[in-house]
Amino acid sequence: MPFADNLIAFTLAATLLTLTPGLDTALILRTAAVESRQQALRAALGINAGCLLWGAAVAFGLGALIAVSELAYNLLKYCGAAYLAWLGVNMLLRPRQSMAPAGEQAPSTGNWFVKGMLGNLLNPKVGIFYVSFLPQFIPQGQPLVAWTFGLVGIHVLLGLLWATGLIAATRPLAEVLRRERVIRWMDRCTGLVFVLFAARLALSRR
Repeated sequence: MPFADNLIAFTLAATLLTLTPGLDTALILRTAAVESRQQALRAALGINAGCLLWGAAVAFGLGALIAVSELAYNLLKYCGAAYLAWLGVNMLLRPRQSMAPAGEQAPSTGNWFVKGMLGNLLNPKVGIFYVSFLPQFIPQGQPLVAWTFGLVGIHVLLGLLWATGLIAATRPLAEVLRRERVIRWMDRCTGLVFVLFAARLALSRR
């Protein structure tokens, strides 16, 4: 497959992956609506930093361990499920009541860059996807490291563009999203999504 065809095929596949609703989308939307656009952007940057770290693991062969070792896979899987469950339960039991007035930055409930990155890194499905998916688009005989980071860079760029669109979409709804009832509802719904993802991850098989 010619180089250009490789890049086009990967970009299309990565676009579909990025646009598929999931944990990252829920995290970014909730953070943009309930806290601030700045915090949501930090969460998005954390998620994409996780992608870069997974890409590094694949490029240097570390990701193969997750693909072949049942113990490593299960350890990462259960750590990820526990982390998501912890986030979700906290949102369910302690939803926020309010956010900062217009023009002020809402107080943060944590480091969302770290939360976004950990949510990505503790998901073994991401690692398996990178290990099994990326190599298909690297032309034979080409430098593995350079191509891996190049493809991951495309995925990260798509992720940032999608996150920016999601964050911008919350602006027209800002007045509604500041209401106390809506804030509690969004926190609880996002918390439920996190708990469901945690259960799905814990019960998943390869």
